[in-house]
Amino acid sequence: MNTDLIGKSVIVLASSKGLGKAAAQLYVEEGAQVLLSSRSESELENAALEIEEETGTKPAYVVCDIRNADEIKKLVEKATALHGGVDVLVNNAGGPPAGGFDAFGDEEWQGAFELNLLSFVRAIRAVLPSMRERGAGRIVNIASSSIKEPVEGLILSNTFRTAIVGMSKTLAKELGGENILINTVGPGRIATDRVEALDHIRAAKLGLSYDEAKEQLMDAIPMGRYGTPDEFARTIVFLGSFANTYVTGQSIVVDGGATKAY
Repeated sequence: MNTDLIGKSVIVLASSKGLGKAAAQLYVEEGAQVLLSSRSESELENAALEIEEETGTKPAYVVCDIRNADEIKKLVEKATALHGGVDVLVNNAGGPPAGGFDAFGDEEWQGAFELNLLSFVRAIRAVLPSMRERGAGRIVNIASSSIKEPVEGLILSNTFRTAIVGMSKTLAKELGGENILINTVGPGRIATDRVEALDHIRAAKLGLSYDEAKEQLMDAIPMGRYGTPDEFARTIVFLGSFANTYVTGQSIVVDGGATKAY
């Protein structure tokens, strides 16, 4: 399959590690001009070097706190300066704190809103002029399996990840006629630092060892294991490529069959 990504300009948010880095590396492998971003310059440099080691190409990067509107604008300006514009945006952000309703006050709710929803809104707003000028664009939002089924103990994530779906579905209708396609992909239990941290929290809550808690969770996955970041990235890169010509407004979960909801 030809993804038609050679020479295309791709921005991947929160891409110094985990799911974002895996997606960025696969875009590089497909011949795209990729711009990495995260808050840590040292982590970005390490990620860029690791991607270069795997692919032979070192992607550019920009330090960017996606909670800051000005920094998102500068990120898109950098992509335009380096690559002539933006063809693909992959929205991604770290997860908000774990906990139930009583654990959080207004400050935590506001922080999760800015990190996990408003940052995506701002990034889309910033890239749309370039996509419209080019006559096409692809946007993929990385969310959570909670877009289909709430995850216990993650009320902040459950709330704002599902809000991403509402935004995406609405934008799919608004932008489809301009050949700008937008989809949301929710990871289930993919082997990342974030998931490992959540597993440790769950184990402590249940009075189990980490290995016991993880074994319980794997037993609930029909495929019997956690996914890999690379497996998840393949879905991102297809939807955020020009091989995808007709899928928009969709919410897809990559979770080995764990989610029971339709």
